[in-house]
Amino acid sequence: MNHPQVTKRQPLPGFIKTFMFFLLAVFTILQVSAQQKKDPDVIGRWDLTFVKDGKNFPSWLEVQKSGFHTLIGRYVYANGSARPISEVKKDNGKFSFSIPPQWEEGNRNLDFQFEVSGDQIKGSFVYVDNKTYNFTGVRAPILIRDAEPVWGEPITLFNGKNVDGWHTDGKSQWVVEDGVLRSPHSGANLISDQKFSDFKLHIEFRYPLGSNSGVYLRGRYEVQVIDTKSGDPEPINNQFSAIYGFLAPNQMTAKDPGEWQTYDITLVGRMVTIVANGKTVICNQIIPGITGGAIDSNEGEPGPILIQGDHGSIDYRNIIITPAK
Repeated sequence: MNHPQVTKRQPLPGFIKTFMFFLLAVFTILQVSAQQKKDPDVIGRWDLTFVKDGKNFPSWLEVQKSGFHTLIGRYVYANGSARPISEVKKDNGKFSFSIPPQWEEGNRNLDFQFEVSGDQIKGSFVYVDNKTYNFTGVRAPILIRDAEPVWGEPITLFNGKNVDGWHTDGKSQWVVEDGVLRSPHSGANLISDQKFSDFKLHIEFRYPLGSNSGVYLRGRYEVQVIDTKSGDPEPINNQFSAIYGFLAPNQMTAKDPGEWQTYDITLVGRMVTIVANGKTVICNQIIPGITGGAIDSNEGEPGPILIQGDHGSIDYRNIIITPAK
């Protein structure tokens, strides 16, 4: 009886074994390298709240990568515009950065240190008064809508007779004269009683020479109302029709002081379009975060329309909002 011939398995030549071990080593090194290069959890945008003198104040932080290793960012304090952070340092699992004062009355930097756990952040900072204040925060919501909005019925927010439907954050200086909502001098901000998520807003305004105001969308994102023509020079993203400190208009459409002007603003999630005096100056752009002077940092929630009244004399009229259903 014949048996089938069994072929013995020949051992691999030495150079093939060496090459396979080399490939395995390279693969292992690449895996470790990829793990080391994994983006740290701190990267992203953060909605912050800090406690100062027993009161809560909103602020905002963004951290980005620059190259392979360096972290940079931007920070918005309770007032003022977004400030660049040249480097966010990491040491033993904690992060820190320092920024110079902007509108604060003092010479020392604001020094921050904090740690991140998942979608939570907590830390402290030393203010220009040399006191330490604590803050907490959460990862900012993306606010991307899945579908185009369906618009409801327009709502007249200002009735032309009185300030019914509005309240202030201090002693009110607002008056109504001849169908015009007027702040004759610096004072309190005016806030709508109603809150809104996505909407279209039409608003008309008039400022005197050198004056300054703003319209806050959801109470958190300021559209600048400012005498750009004759006022003090400002960075372009702080001027007329800008989202203060973030988004600059693509052209300057401001009229002279004393003339009535218009904004038509559409806000859907974070996406904003601004038509200033009939010309589209910001088209469907992302608002990164809250601006200085925001009522809070709860970006995922509906909010009011806030009209700034603490920067000078200003007039408003014909305030009409069309909310999304």
